[in-house]
Amino acid sequence: MTEEYGHISDAFDNLPEEELLMTDQQPITPPPEIVHEWIDEAPPQTYYCIAEQAAQWGADQELKACCEELKSLPSPLGIPFGEMASNALRAARRPKPKPPSLKEQALEAAHIEVNPEGKYGSLIIRALELLPDE
Repeated sequence: MTEEYGHISDAFDNLPEEELLMTDQQPITPPPEIVHEWIDEAPPQTYYCIAEQAAQWGADQELKACCEELKSLPSPLGIPFGEMASNALRAARRPKPKPPSLKEQALEAAHIEVNPEGKYGSLIIRALELLPDE
């Protein structure tokens, strides 16, 4: 694919300059410098990651702008409603990953520490797999 079409950054070399200045039309689009940086970092034949990074960047910019807007809301009666709403929005849009359950940790450890082919290894692993998920 790369041989037939060249590097993706070659496509940008043929665009008129006004088409590269996306930030003039859409303030949430990444600046051309960042796009070119992503292009240079993209693994060969994996241009999908550029679109993914651009989407993530745009979503991050939107979330940041929304949180700032919420923080600017007045705080009646001294209750920091805007700050609380901003924190709630950020938590909902960027949830922290759950740590693995005790069962998942035990199964992982069993696969590392216990010989599944051994006398008791398969029994231990089967017993762990039968435990309910937390």
